[in-house]
Amino acid sequence: MKKKNEMSKKNIHSGSSFDDFLKEEGIFEHCQEVGAKYAFVMQLEDEMKKQNLTKEEFAKRMGTSRSALDRLLDPNKHSNLKSLINAARAIGKQVRIGLV
Repeated sequence: MKKKNEMSKKNIHSGSSFDDFLKEEGIFEHCQEVGAKYAFVMQLEDEMKKQNLTKEEFAKRMGTSRSALDRLLDPNKHSNLKSLINAARAIGKQVRIGLV
């Protein structure tokens, strides 16, 4: 049984969104960036499996090295838009960007 004093304590984040929490912590933009890249990488890897495409062949199609492809496929590494578009093109896809 909770004491009266314990019951009156409120969670300061109660009622706020997870986005609000991330903003308060100063990591909202970083989480968005990593999450978006993670989703992109998962789509690339799914398509690689569908096409039975090895990393070596994928890198060759992109005109890059295997180590550069590994960096591109790492959600925690930064990638520029040109690299993402080039990766999509190498597997016959396009990149679509939008605002929410």
